[in-house]
Formats: sequence, C-alpha cells, structure tokens
Amino acid sequence: MASLLSSSSPIDAIMDDPDFLDFSKRSITTSSSSEEDWTNLWSPLIDWGSLAAGEDNFQILIDSIAHEHDVVLTPDQTTAQDPDLSSHDEKGLRLVHLLMAAAEALTPGTESHHLARVILVRLNELVSTTHGTNIERLAAHFSSALQNLLDGAGSAHSITTDTPNPTDTLTAFHLLQDMSPYVKFAHFTANQAILEAVAHEKRVHIVDFDVTEGAQWASLMQSLSSRSTGPPGPHLRITALSRGSTSGRRSIATIQETGRRLTAFAASVGQPFSFHQCRLDPEETFRPSSLKLIRGEALVFNCMLHLPHLSFRASGSVASFLKGAKELNPRVVMVVEEEVARGGDAGFVGLFMDSLQHYSAVFDSLEVGFPMQKWAQALVERVFLGPRIANSVSLMYRSGGEDRGSWEEWLGAAGFRGVPVSFANHCQANLLLGLFNDGYRVEEMGNNKLVLGWKSRRLISASVWTSNS
Repeated sequence: MASLLSSSSPIDAIMDDPDFLDFSKRSITTSSSSEEDWTNLWSPLIDWGSLAAGEDNFQILIDSIAHEHDVVLTPDQTTAQDPDLSSHDEKGLRLVHLLMAAAEALTPGTESHHLARVILVRLNELVSTTHGTNIERLAAHFSSALQNLLDGAGSAHSITTDTPNPTDTLTAFHLLQDMSPYVKFAHFTANQAILEAVAHEKRVHIVDFDVTEGAQWASLMQSLSSRSTGPPGPHLRITALSRGSTSGRRSIATIQETGRRLTAFAASVGQPFSFHQCRLDPEETFRPSSLKLIRGEALVFNCMLHLPHLSFRASGSVASFLKGAKELNPRVVMVVEEEVARGGDAGFVGLFMDSLQHYSAVFDSLEVGFPMQKWAQALVERVFLGPRIANSVSLMYRSGGEDRGSWEEWLGAAGFRGVPVSFANHCQANLLLGLFNDGYRVEEMGNNKLVLGWKSRRLISASVWTSNS
C-alpha cells in the first residue's frame, strides 16, 4: 500500500501494482486476526472474492474513464466497452472498482481532482441512494461522501450534511431499535455495567456525552424503579453535554426536549430524577469545573461514539470529555464505538475500503431486519447511515490515514483500567441477540469489552472502565 500511495498518479498506481486487486494479500482492518482470509470479512452484498478475479474488467473500465479526461462517458459507451457487466454482482463489482479509483484519485499526494470528477459523474449515473440493490445504495452514499470531499477540496471547513427533521430522526431511531440489536446492545450493555457499579448507592449522577433521544436512560429508569429486592432505587441525575449548534450535533433546544421527555417518563415510573445541561466552551473543551457536583453522588461518565474514524485531532471534545472524567475520578466510564480500522499503513484508500466493508455488513444486516419494509430501511439509511458515511469519509481524509491508536489504548495510557464484563452482562447480550437474526453474534475481547458482530464482521463494541485503583 505504501508504494501504491507514493505513485505519481492514481492510474499509474492501479495499473503498475500487480497485487492491487489481490485482496488476500492485504489486511487493512483491525476487526479480525491475521490468519483469517481478508475477503471472508466482506458482507455478501456481492461476491467480494471475485474482486481478485476482475482485473481485466477493471483495466478496461479505468482505461475507458481515464482515456479522455475532458469526456464523460455515457451509459451506451460504457456498455460498448464492457457488454458483459449486466448482472447485479457484476455491477456491484464495477461500483467497488469505481469507488476505489475515485478514492485513489482524491488521495493527498497523488490526487487528480479532474479524474475524480469524471469517475464520480459516472458513479452518479449508475446509482441512487433511494433505489436499487444494497450495494448500489451503499455505493451512492460513498460516492456522495467523495463528492463532498471534491467540492470542499482546499477548504478549511469541515464537511457537513443536512440535518434530518426531528420527526424523521425519532421514527428512524425507533425503527433501528426495533428491527436490529445495534441500539439495544449498546444501551443494555452500558446500563447493566452502570447498575452493577452503583448497586448500593443512594444518588447516581450520569454525565452523558451524547444524550440523543434519551432512550438509554428510559430503560435504566425502568430497571432502577422495578427492583423488588434490596434498597430503594437511588435518585438519578443526568447531565447532558451540549456541543453547540454545528450541523449534525444536538441543539440546545433538542436536548431540552429530551430532558422534558425523560422527566415525564421518570415521574410515570416513580423514579426520583433530575436533568441538567453542561455546555462546552467555544473550543468544544469539556471543563470539569462546569459540572454541578453533589457530595455523596456516584459519578458515571457515558460516551457513545456515533461517528467512526474519530481522530483525537478531529474529536477534541471526546478527548477532553474523557480527560475530565479522569480528573473527577468516576465510579465507571462507558465507551461505545464502532469497530473500524484507525490508521497505520492503510492510508486514506485503506481506511476508505475498510469503511465500505463495515457499512456493507450494516446494510446487509438491516436488509435481513427489514425484509418486507423497504421504506423503513430507506429511512434509516437516509437519516443515520448516509450522514455517518459522509462524516466518516471526511474525518479519515482529513486525518491523512495516520495511526491514531484506539480509545482503549488512550484510556489505558491516561490511567483508566478495564472493569471485567460480568457474566450477567454477557448472558444479557446473548439473550438479546436471540431476538434477532442468527447472523448476529457477540464476543468478549479482553475482559472489559463486548463486541456485536454480523457474521464474521465486528461492528460495535461496549467497554467498561474505571479510574479507581
């Protein structure tokens, strides 16, 4: 890969590297052992193994695109060049090749923006985010993300996406929660660890990095208020961080609405409860002194990272949040994140392909969860997955593919230690997966981390930490 990225042009790199299409020789993901065949990790949206056998088709395709930079090929011209690419699998293969070429054309140091524009025009002719097979819609979202990079080339501003309206967001959230285990796995695993850590406390204070719709805390309240044995449930206080009005982030008004809903729900189940907000400073730095702390409260920090490929430079608010947690010596810290490659030697193209791999598994699993409700899957893709893909590609591009390590490495270096996942928490995760398709699985990594996977691909993890010695 290093030699690929140092080539004089994207086309030269593709044509001169005989191993470029031999994926069995690569490992750009942290989600499997080195012994596992890399091609087996791909979701079966298309025959990913056929990538290695498609070199001739790829050469014809790229030659046709690069032949005249000033000419955009029409669908008829492409068919004349390659009349055999007619089945869904072959179209999926073509789309992956085009996405790889476009990502290579945008790679800093070997970039060719004109070539990238030609490829993306062709992609936009082939795909739509609302129609077609899984791989076609997935390619459309990644093509849009690359188009954002191209349109913002040279700009110091972050790539942004349109914010869905609140009704669509709430509907999509409930659909995702009901039809797949992603949301409940994250919430239930975190809540079980919190319940175990504060089992004998009279007051519990949770500082939440991203409260979203508050569904996690409604289920925690139900658990606290329904205990039939032991001491009465503790008073629960939640402080939600407010990160300003930047596009894609929760507005102050939305967080206040979440607080009102949680307060009403707590009253309905008889749970003593209070809700507060804590605003980050203009540099999005979390200052522990801004929290209202009460003596005797068991302090909990909760961090659900909804965006993959967060580098420390791009996610300073997360880093400062966890640094503040260390200063305040909380009882427990929960970190939920997507399982994706984080840099190293992969570079932008490697990270891009790992992200494509990751979301292909997500799309595949959701299709199983929404077998007869295409509108539901389309809404979830538009509201959640499309914006996440766009931000993922933007962040990995701006990071330059640098080795960022993992949050667990950072937490360990900062003085946190892992808290073993309990047997009850592990059993709960397996019982949850029993409600969904057999393709889901759960595994334990280390002793403080549970991972939800789809088939052989790890998707999301929840880890438990403490600053106590």
